[in-house]
Formats: sequence, structure tokens, C-alpha cells
Amino acid sequence: MSETKTAGFMSMKGDGYYSKATAGAKDVIDNATPLVMDAINSMDLSEYDGPFRATDMGCADGGTSVELWRSLFSHLRESYPNLPIEIIYADLPRNDFSQIFRMIHGQTEIKSYYNDIDNLYVYASGTSFHQAILPPDTLNLGFSATASHYISANPCHITNHVHMVGAIGEERTAFEEQGAKDWETMLLCRTKELKPGGRLALFNFGIDEENRYLGHTGGISMFDTFNEIFSELARDGVITDFEYIATNFPQCYRTAAQFTAPLNDHKNPVFKAGLRLEHIESRVVRCPFERDFTENHKDPELFAREYIPTLRSWSEATFLGGLSKDRSIDAKMKIMDTFYGRYHDRVASSPVGHAMDYVHIYLICSKIC
Repeated sequence: MSETKTAGFMSMKGDGYYSKATAGAKDVIDNATPLVMDAINSMDLSEYDGPFRATDMGCADGGTSVELWRSLFSHLRESYPNLPIEIIYADLPRNDFSQIFRMIHGQTEIKSYYNDIDNLYVYASGTSFHQAILPPDTLNLGFSATASHYISANPCHITNHVHMVGAIGEERTAFEEQGAKDWETMLLCRTKELKPGGRLALFNFGIDEENRYLGHTGGISMFDTFNEIFSELARDGVITDFEYIATNFPQCYRTAAQFTAPLNDHKNPVFKAGLRLEHIESRVVRCPFERDFTENHKDPELFAREYIPTLRSWSEATFLGGLSKDRSIDAKMKIMDTFYGRYHDRVASSPVGHAMDYVHIYLICSKIC
């Protein structure tokens, strides 16, 4: 299978920037660790000689999930002292995998679990989760958080917005159809990889029952702000109109019904392959930077300085990707500094309402025997 279009340019900012800037993503995983622990406890490993294989798909630099794996592997080691454990960190080819292994081997400020768990083996795969990562029937636990909203390619340009949540008509429909196709492909790949009795724990950005989604929970909409500022750059001549139209996040936010459609349709290839839904719920995790501003320091400038880097850590690749190839990297980075600088100024001058609250749909699935 050829490399997807998204895989060709997407990556989180490297050198540990992502984990340092995205405390909220770590909160999402830490708060939902009991769901994954329950999934492991539901597996019958009493006569299994291993290895127990897990994947962390869309792992970025590995820092946001480190406490999850520490808890899960410690529990496995206590319950099964001789069971070999493997973890495969998977992300796109441009991901900073060196940072993962620096973290694993204690060369960063993040405390590693590696030396606390014996008989543990750590690997990495630079393969999109829209493709096969492992051989069939070899995976015990597939995990992904805050990642599977990415689609393999944008189906069209969104003419009035930078994200599908702001698209209308046929453009919105095109993104939802692409999202449904990629979601089914991803689930089918994972189902084939799972051992019978294995589990998937998928914590996905989505649209909840109250139409809330990332950065859109009642205050100032984050994606609308992205769009307003980027369109300002076009009006001001900083970027061209075509660069504005060509800049769209390769993402699809899905509702619970859209997430579960392949799992409920008896004719769907995913259902036929044996994947079943065990648990689903939605949660909102408050933006840690807005919470700290509101409840503690109350300093708008400090809030902006802490808040904007978390936006930049995951969104910059999309905005860079929409800029003309004729621009030098220095020229592109100057535009990015202008763009995020304007966002910073908005937050610093009028901070109330700005927040990147995380809205996730949590799914636990199993492969039937």
C-alpha cells in the first residue's frame, strides 16, 4: 500500500516539544487509564506464554502515555511474573522516534518505566494506522489516544474554513465520507492484527451529544479563531487566497453514532472480522492552561504564553503544509510566527472564553474468539 497523502507531511513538533506543550492530552490518557486496565483484566492470560504485545498508535514523542504504560506493565508484571512484554510505538514516518527512545532510556526529563519492568522489549513502527502495522493475530492490546481523527487525505478544499467542523454542504459531506472510509479501514486493520480475545482502547477526538468538540465547549471556538486569523493573513497579503483555501486540517471529528456504525452493522467487514463494542462514553477534559489561569495566577499574558504552544505543537504542520512550495522555510516560519503571534495577542488582550477543552469519545472493543 502506498504512503498516504497525510503521512507525507504530518508530524507533531519534535525534540520533546509535543509532550511539554500538551498537558491536556496526558490528562486525557491518565484519567482514562482504568478503562484500559479493565480491558487487560478481561483477558485470560493464565495459560499464555507471550509475548504480550501492545501498540501505542499515534504516539508522537511517547511522553503523554508514559504513565499509562507504567501502570499497565507494572500490573501485568505483578500478575504474570514471567510474561514477556512488547510495546510497539507507531506513528507517521516524519515522527521524531529518536525522542521516544531517548525518553525510554532515561535521557529526557520524563521518568521512564523501562528499568522498572523486566523482560520488556520496546520497538517502533513508522507506519500510518490506516495501514497494516503488525502480522495477523499477534496483537493483545491496541491503544490510540487523540490520533485517529486524522484522515488519510483531504477529499477536497474547504473554501470557507480551515477545519471540517466549519465546512458546510458537499464539502462537509466529503470529509465525513472520507472519515467513515478511513475509520473502517483503521478498524479492519486492527481487527486483523488482534489475537482472539484481544482489545482495542481508542480515545478519539469527536463530537459529543451536546455538539461539543475540541476547543468548542461554550467559549470562544478554537477552530473558528484559527480560521479568522488565517483569513486575516490572506486579506492582509501575508499569504495568498489560494494558500488560505489550500489549508485544511486532514481530520474528521465523528459522533458516537459514526464511530459505532461499523461495529453495529452485521454486513460491515469490521463486524464480520469479529470486532465488537464493549464500552463507549464521551468525556470533556478541561484545558489545563485555562484552568490554571482562572483558578490560580489570573495573568492574561502568562496564560497566552502557556496556551499558544499547545495549539502550535499539533496544528503548525497543517498551516505549514498549506503554504506555497515556492516559499523558503525561513519565510514560512516567519508567517507561522505572525500567525501564532496574532493568536497570542488575542488571548493576552481578552483571555476569557479561550480554552482547548478536550472532547473525546472513548471506545473499548474486543475481538471475538
